Amino acid sequence: MKVKIEVSARHIHLCQKDLEQLFGKGYELKKAKDLSQSGQYACEEVLKVVGPKNSIDDVRVIGPCRSRTQVEVSKTDGYFLGDIPPVRVSGDVIGSSPVKLIGPGGEINLKEGLIMSMRHVHISDEKAEELGLKNKQMVSVACSGDRDLIFSNVIVRVESGASLCFQVDTDEANAADVEIGDVGELILE
Repeated sequence: MKVKIEVSARHIHLCQKDLEQLFGKGYELKKAKDLSQSGQYACEEVLKVVGPKNSIDDVRVIGPCRSRTQVEVSKTDGYFLGDIPPVRVSGDVIGSSPVKLIGPGGEINLKEGLIMSMRHVHISDEKAEELGLKNKQMVSVACSGDRDLIFSNVIVRVESGASLCFQVDTDEANAADVEIGDVGELILE
């Protein structure tokens, strides 16, 4: 089965409390553009991400607010920041790397929250049922081209109304020489 490929660049998900600490009391995120998954959007807001060695300016915030703040980076970003974070499913920040965020209204030091996002396939519950897939099941995705690559250990994320896509970070996309909009082949294991 064909699956659209999306490349996820470094980004930040904020909880409401941290949003207000970084931008000011009562602050609301400003939508810049909708993303492929229903209800998610890139915001106008950007922050500075500070690691033990270096910092990265203008890291995009993704809305809406979540229950916990997390920063998703590639391994290359981790090397640059000076801390290689663990690979995690988005939202699983317990025991992850610390990170500092600086915004126009303040800064926060997170004891945990810096992760490398586990490559994953978003799929609607209807399509998952049709294919016999379950949430958190592992599959593979084959990418063809000049740098053919089969990604194994791809976690399935079943969500109501999800748009079918395979998301990788920038390092993984570069390894397979794929870009946003390319198509891979979903391999059911």
